[in-house]
Amino acid sequence: MKPTLFLLAAGMGSRYGGLKQLDGLGPNGETIMDYSIYDAIQAGFGRIVWVIRKDFEEQFRTQILAKYEGQVPCELCFQALDALPEGFTVPEGRQKPWGTNHAVLMGKDIIREPFCVINCDDFYGRDAFMQIGHWLAALPEGSKNTYAMVGFRVSNTLSENGTVARGVCAYNEKRHLTDVVERTEIVRCAADGSKAGDPQEPIRYKDEQGQWQPLGENVPVSMNMWGFTPDYFEHSEQYFREFLSDPKNIENLKAEFFIPLMVNKLINEGTATCEVLDTTSVWFGVTYAADRQATVERIQRLVDEGIYPNKLF
Repeated sequence: MKPTLFLLAAGMGSRYGGLKQLDGLGPNGETIMDYSIYDAIQAGFGRIVWVIRKDFEEQFRTQILAKYEGQVPCELCFQALDALPEGFTVPEGRQKPWGTNHAVLMGKDIIREPFCVINCDDFYGRDAFMQIGHWLAALPEGSKNTYAMVGFRVSNTLSENGTVARGVCAYNEKRHLTDVVERTEIVRCAADGSKAGDPQEPIRYKDEQGQWQPLGENVPVSMNMWGFTPDYFEHSEQYFREFLSDPKNIENLKAEFFIPLMVNKLINEGTATCEVLDTTSVWFGVTYAADRQATVERIQRLVDEGIYPNKLF
């Protein structure tokens, strides 16, 4: 069975100033997710599923889904604040969505095969999809508790405009993930943090004490590109109940149920393994409106080099 690509598209992109998932950046108005879907089809994925908000379903169907008719089977599911297990209600004053793993849970009734989860506003690159696509397709039928993540080399994920936040990964001799630590400030800089972005400087991250620590060029980091077997939904449902039962997560109106939180729990208790896959792909994306033109230019270069056709779909 071919794996499914599951795209997280429920976020508004408030820092960018609109629905950046629908922003045309390619030469014929292609979105970043169009390139992800094109790469996924080349890598052997057989179906595309999005999780979106119900309030922009019509725009999404008109602007996005229509272009894939006859290309690949597509489905939608919806994330809502009140999509909670029986017996739970939205805390008074809560407006923030419940997080990436809550979004993943929305696919539990329509995904029955191994699947890959990605963000819609990250450009992952062809090799990354080949790595995760081949890994998922090679799983024996009925596999359970067997997951993977694409570990991007940190040097391929930096921004020229300042620091980035990345999940820095550790793994054992089997390349099984042992930990993901979120580092919110990673950049090329001197030991005192100066000369940010200087290509002659080593990569560093700021630790809990505010000190800059070196980070190897090829240390794998998570860009939220995960491969799961369908049992992941059952584990997530169970743990989400525990998450909602914790008073701290109810009192904190911004607490979120993230994918790394779920994966760390499962690997630390020995329930599942998560293999760290290496990729040569260079990530880029649009975080702020000022990033848009550079992204347009990078995509155009890939088209000019023949990596992508001038018109995808």
